[in-house]
Amino acid sequence: PTVRDVAVFGLPDAEMGERVVAVVEPIEGATPDAALASALLDHAARHLARYKLPKTIDFTAALPRLPTGKLYKQALREEYLARLG
Repeated sequence: PTVRDVAVFGLPDAEMGERVVAVVEPIEGATPDAALASALLDHAARHLARYKLPKTIDFTAALPRLPTGKLYKQALREEYLARLG
């Protein structure tokens, strides 16, 4: 258990129409590196259809939350869309 929480959403993709992105908030003390991303992809591949697998896994110290504590995925997706231009 190295993941505290994760947000998964779609972003526009020229080839497929949309691509799956996962943003992971690791637990304290976990190292957010390529090895962890690979382990998470391996785990997902054992449980999900190939087209549902994230094309990108990013890490963040804290995912955005609403005052109720609920994950604020819309804000996160909008942040990523702004990066795309």
